[in-house]
Amino acid sequence: MSTTNPLFQGEGIKELIPQRYPIIMVDTFYDATEMECNTGLTILDDNIFCENGSLLEPGIIEHIAQSASAHAGYKEKLKNSPNPPVGYIGEVKKFKLYRKPAVGEQLHTFIKIASEIMNVSLIKTETKVGDELIASCQMKIYIKE
Repeated sequence: MSTTNPLFQGEGIKELIPQRYPIIMVDTFYDATEMECNTGLTILDDNIFCENGSLLEPGIIEHIAQSASAHAGYKEKLKNSPNPPVGYIGEVKKFKLYRKPAVGEQLHTFIKIASEIMNVSLIKTETKVGDELIASCQMKIYIKE
């Protein structure tokens, strides 16, 4: 999957996710297949999940969830659906934070759908800064129809 030539970025990300300022936690959507996607976020100092120059754990979890939401929004956009779907975190398992990313760093998150049953997806994720793994987890996401 590519991390160059993004499909959506900046204001364009609003086409894929229902969140709006100040809670937008994805600023770049690079690439996707039916079962995977690749997103990004540049951490700014005015991010509501930042404290003392670092992004806190809830911010990383929200970034991962919005990455999954952007994937669902992208798939709906391919079907010419006018509005991005609304999703909810159902469960977070095996969350590991290796270090808190700092203001100015760019997150790259890779989402893989392990299984889908009705409107619930089990995803496996990795979030990196450059080549360094900084967080991983499994998450259940419910997408509202």
